[in-house]
Amino acid sequence: MSEIPAKATESGDPSDGARTGAPVDGMWQSSPPGSMYDYIRVASFSIGPDGLVDQWSLRAEQLFGIPAERAVGMDPIAAFIDPDRRELGHRKMAEILDGREWTGVVPFRKPDEEPGGPGEEALAEVYVMPTRTEDGEKAAVCIVVDVRTLRTIETDLAASQAIFGQSPFGFLLIDPDLRVRRANKRFASLFGGTPDDHRGKGVHDYLPRPEADRVTATLRRVLETGESITDMHVTGFLPGSEDRRHWSVNLYRVHSGSGRPIGIAWLGTDITARRAAAREAAAARRNLALLNEAGARIGNSLDLETTARELLDVVVPGFCDLATVDLYQGLLAGDETPPGLADGSAELRRVAFASAVSDAPFVGGTATVAVGAVHHFPFNSPCADALRTARPQSVPAEEGGLVQSTLAVPMVAHDTVVGLAQFSRTKGSEPFGDRDRALAVELAARAAVCIDNARLYRREHERALILQRSLLPPGDPVASGLDIACRYLPGNSSSDRPSEVGGDWFDVIELPGHRTALVVGDVMGRGLRAAVAMGELRSAVRTLALLDLEPAEVLSALDEIARGLGAPGGVQQATRAARRPREADLSEVYLATCVYAVYDSVTRRCTFANAGHLPPVLVEPGEDALMLDVPPGMPLGVGGEPFEEVEVELPEGALLALYTDGLVESRDHPLDEGLQAFVGALTDPGRPLEDVCDHVLNTLDTHHGEDDIALLMARVQGLPADSVGDWTLPREPRSVGRAREYARGQLLSWDLEPLVDTTELLVSELVTNALRYGEGDIRLRLLLDRTLVCEVWDSGLVQPRRRRARDTDEGGRGLQLVGLLSAAWGSRRTPRGKTVWFELPLPDGETGLTDPAEALLSLF
Repeated sequence: MSEIPAKATESGDPSDGARTGAPVDGMWQSSPPGSMYDYIRVASFSIGPDGLVDQWSLRAEQLFGIPAERAVGMDPIAAFIDPDRRELGHRKMAEILDGREWTGVVPFRKPDEEPGGPGEEALAEVYVMPTRTEDGEKAAVCIVVDVRTLRTIETDLAASQAIFGQSPFGFLLIDPDLRVRRANKRFASLFGGTPDDHRGKGVHDYLPRPEADRVTATLRRVLETGESITDMHVTGFLPGSEDRRHWSVNLYRVHSGSGRPIGIAWLGTDITARRAAAREAAAARRNLALLNEAGARIGNSLDLETTARELLDVVVPGFCDLATVDLYQGLLAGDETPPGLADGSAELRRVAFASAVSDAPFVGGTATVAVGAVHHFPFNSPCADALRTARPQSVPAEEGGLVQSTLAVPMVAHDTVVGLAQFSRTKGSEPFGDRDRALAVELAARAAVCIDNARLYRREHERALILQRSLLPPGDPVASGLDIACRYLPGNSSSDRPSEVGGDWFDVIELPGHRTALVVGDVMGRGLRAAVAMGELRSAVRTLALLDLEPAEVLSALDEIARGLGAPGGVQQATRAARRPREADLSEVYLATCVYAVYDSVTRRCTFANAGHLPPVLVEPGEDALMLDVPPGMPLGVGGEPFEEVEVELPEGALLALYTDGLVESRDHPLDEGLQAFVGALTDPGRPLEDVCDHVLNTLDTHHGEDDIALLMARVQGLPADSVGDWTLPREPRSVGRAREYARGQLLSWDLEPLVDTTELLVSELVTNALRYGEGDIRLRLLLDRTLVCEVWDSGLVQPRRRRARDTDEGGRGLQLVGLLSAAWGSRRTPRGKTVWFELPLPDGETGLTDPAEALLSLF
């Protein structure tokens, strides 16, 4: 309401009742601060019948700068109007007092004493209404507004209308009751009708209930607190459309000129396209991150099953909720042919399953299949079609099931399908789209390449392992005077380092005279080439051992051979290496460590030589285990240093252990700690050797790592004294007959009468040769163990040579006869000459021995 004149205020304002607490009629309550009248600053005064001011409001004082005590009684025409316009003004005033209304713009000048000084002009829009006094006389009421204020209001309204009406965004003015007071054309074009059709509507008329309730609560908070809301996302639907739309809404409270809240401004922008683009960009970033993760996590292990599980670790739950991997059974079995049939019906094995949903079985194209089970897909199923065509297929969801979307993706590596991956999303998740399909194909392809690499590695690994095991002694080695047990374990494939075959080996070689060579070695490096190098060294050891060389001589020869194994040419290169200077390039060689020992069951003495290997361990009866002090020497292949020998007498029942570093060395334990643990594990050497081996491996389970393990254990069982016949014969012809007598008597004491004739004949031949070609005294020794061995020793250095005698020759048939009648024969060097020996099998039922007479006749 407008401000009342000063006289009326003095006589009593109707609103005073509200201030004094008296009951006031609601229609007379005062407008709150910030009313329209207050905003436009309306002034009023009244003119009496005499044409003079008789009432002057406070707002008039502010507008004209004249207090009421001066204004009352003034001639308004004379006071405010320029002299040249006063006459016209008096005429207009007379017309008004005569009962005519008038509205117009009147220039006026403020009094000279007011701030601003004389000459300051202003314009007032005046609305004059005729009225009458209580006595019935004509009077007038004037309402005055500063024209500058009106022009400002007009400008603000025009700007507001332009912004509101021309905005490309949806614009609403919402009143305190949360109803639309005004809507712009853009909003109306989206939700239908004209802007006026939206007046009085609420949020629930545009948004579904849950979203409308949320937005209503936000509007109330803005209205109550005055806090603005920026970029609030609102979701709904446009009339006549089922497509979900998204808007970004800004809210702020609107105030009157005096600061009174009068509503909320709503500015909404459709961000559906932007949100879709952002979602696509986020999906692309997520997919790229998933591919990067797949590149980092898939294929770290050269194991088929582990690689399949690595794929599922990447995709669940980042890409899907459930997933499985099935690989062709033929691929897992190591078949060389392509693993799958063309029609996709080949058997597969489920190797991996992952779920982000607790207690959720996976049903995708086939009945629930447990991990490890072998199955095949029905011919007409999408999974079989994916295997046939090598293209991904969508698997229909089962009605009422948990899964709503499944992709069957063939795993293709080098144009070969190796298996099938299935990715599923449960109800409530977003179904797979084209981008998801492309990502699934890429993930499956990466895993397929890793699986194919693992397949090739497994195949090569198995070949190398077969080669390596084929080079180890078959079955349980046996030796004269020794109880032997051995273990060979490939490297631990559970290590984070891929398991490859190594170059560890051991061997037990029977030598003449009931002696045994014990060998343990380790080629440095891993893989097929290391296994081949190991095989070549093992073969060389056997060859050198049968030459009956001393242990140090064997290692020296092996050292020369090892220096040529790494270069092209194999054995030929190794042979040439033996002739090369010792400054050969070590990059062409395979380094190896080896310990070589020769045990004599008659004397129970063992001679050791070591080439950079770990020391043997000896456990004597009733004593603690100890590591033998055998000089380690340099590894094979280095060259330049001689090898030393150490001879040790082994008591009856002693336990000797040879091993490779894989048993005692690992990343988590230093070598010294492993060696001490090994020595400590040999606490009960009297137990059966097989049990001792198992106990050692179980005790040292945490001390060995990914390397291969070779363990060779031997318990000493010396040849009894009554199983040895030993005589020294002088260098004279009658020693031949005496040698036959000694041999006959010894065999009869051993109940070996079937061997008497053959033994006498062969002993006679060897002693005769010793007299004819040898030097010094002659020694005859008979040894009885699993076979009968006869040895003839002399001091001569000339080795016997077997030759074919001519028909006219009277001699030269002795060694031929030895070869015909014995199971084996040969000669070896000794520190003081040579030894010629032959071996006969013990009779067992039909002996199968060649009759000496028939053998003699066959020579002529």
